[in-house]
Amino acid sequence: MRGLGGRTRSRPADGANTAPAPAGRRTRRRSEFPLDVLVLDRASPDPLHRQLYDTLRRAILNRSLPSGFSLPPSRLLARQLAVGRNTVVTAYEQLAAEGYIDARSGTGTWVADLPDAAPPRPAANDSPPLSLSVRGARMSGIAPYWTTPGKLAFHPGYPEIRSFPWQSWARLLADTGRRPGQDLFGYHCMGGLPELRETIATYLGASRGVVCRPEQVIVTAGAQAALDLVARLFLDEGDVAWMEEPGYAGARAALRNAGAVSHPLPVGGDGWRLVDPERPPPRLIYVTPSCQMPRGIVMRMDERLRLLALAEQSGAWIVEDDYDSEYRFQGRPAPAIQGLDRNGRVLYVGTFGKVLFPALRVGFVIVPSSLAASVETALSTTGQAVPLLLQFALARFIAEGLFARHLKRMRRLYALRQKLFVAMFQRTVGRWLTLDDADGGMQLVARFRQDFDDRAVAALAFQRGLDIEPLSASFSGPPEPGLRLGYAGFDLGETTEGLARLRSVLQDLQDEVRRIGPVLPNASGSFDGTSPPLSSVGRTGRDRNREAGHVHRGR
Repeated sequence: MRGLGGRTRSRPADGANTAPAPAGRRTRRRSEFPLDVLVLDRASPDPLHRQLYDTLRRAILNRSLPSGFSLPPSRLLARQLAVGRNTVVTAYEQLAAEGYIDARSGTGTWVADLPDAAPPRPAANDSPPLSLSVRGARMSGIAPYWTTPGKLAFHPGYPEIRSFPWQSWARLLADTGRRPGQDLFGYHCMGGLPELRETIATYLGASRGVVCRPEQVIVTAGAQAALDLVARLFLDEGDVAWMEEPGYAGARAALRNAGAVSHPLPVGGDGWRLVDPERPPPRLIYVTPSCQMPRGIVMRMDERLRLLALAEQSGAWIVEDDYDSEYRFQGRPAPAIQGLDRNGRVLYVGTFGKVLFPALRVGFVIVPSSLAASVETALSTTGQAVPLLLQFALARFIAEGLFARHLKRMRRLYALRQKLFVAMFQRTVGRWLTLDDADGGMQLVARFRQDFDDRAVAALAFQRGLDIEPLSASFSGPPEPGLRLGYAGFDLGETTEGLARLRSVLQDLQDEVRRIGPVLPNASGSFDGTSPPLSSVGRTGRDRNREAGHVHRGR
């Protein structure tokens, strides 16, 4: 019969499916086929054979058609459904290929002898919950933190996107895709395309003083992937790692995920405190010497040499994350520690995401020559290799001078934006915050003049369209409250509006402080935090998740 909406229901035929069933593991039954379960919608965009397959599959799984049940011959079912026989044959063949039915010449088509599915999980509170492994729980224990589309400012480390030469990049991508002669389409070059590895080695040698051959360059899906790879390959469960404090939460997560036991390596205004007899000898030391994250200071040469000597004495690896090294506004960038290393102890990590755009997801790690082949093999098992087409386009982007020109423009632009940001910051929010000095990087550290909870400030700012990071998220131990504010990727209008919104956040929170009670200065005139911190003002579910810790995914 013809139903509403162009649907077709099958019509039963007298005497169909009534012959005795042959012997089998289960009794095969030839009973009247429940044709009412077959409903085909001719107005649907799905092909009729797919609709028939889906309907029969559901009926078999929910036992409307039990194991051993005889299906109608394809000609008969096609006539009953008023469809072509090929429609039924195609559906039957797919069901047979997936093991739902058995079709044998001379015996007909039968529902396969399928085991009973596992019953649904009970909703009772005493049912065991689904859970990750210990490693999985450890990896998911730090709340993710990434940029949010539509937020005005001031995500730290976010570059200027609008000034990127998009037309040139699109030309390179399109041209690369039209090169069938290039060997860019297979399962090879897992450690990186030779052209890009050579280009990176040449660039790092000229700009950062890195000493390496192309085969030492391992291309990864961003700096975070490089840190994850290094942590897993160079650390065993329970190994000691020295982690900068404060430091980059993404590196801390990579060490934690690898099962390392992290010990803080304190970094203050006077530098890195490398000597501490109470700290156990390390297997790995993580540092950001060219622009410390988050303080923005540069490691002195005497500290670099002591660090190399310490690593050699301890048999430790140094992970040199060259964070924001490209952006120094006074003088030349400090050369990499890797170029001073004579014993192959330094693993140098970098990324193109901060110079070009974060979604590029191309980073690299420089490893010792003797381990390069092993690291490349290990990378091939992780699925974190970068598409060769993208690598070839990037290699040409660098070789044609587009990278160098863009970097030069961004250095000038970011230096100007930093000066403007500092001046506007002091006028707009200077009554609540001060800025640490910095002559480079892409963000600045702001300190509170009174006792604010930086996580509450960040949470309320997020509600008002800002994306800022609390400084306390960079600490694993007792934190210093403050804010990390990126300025590089935001123009004058966005900076003006963003600072105005931040001022409204601080004003509202200060009014709340006054309502709760005064914040009293100590004898020296600074605030001692005797009032309760605003730890719950303006928080959302996502804001509470952000408090668990921050992992930067944009490198």
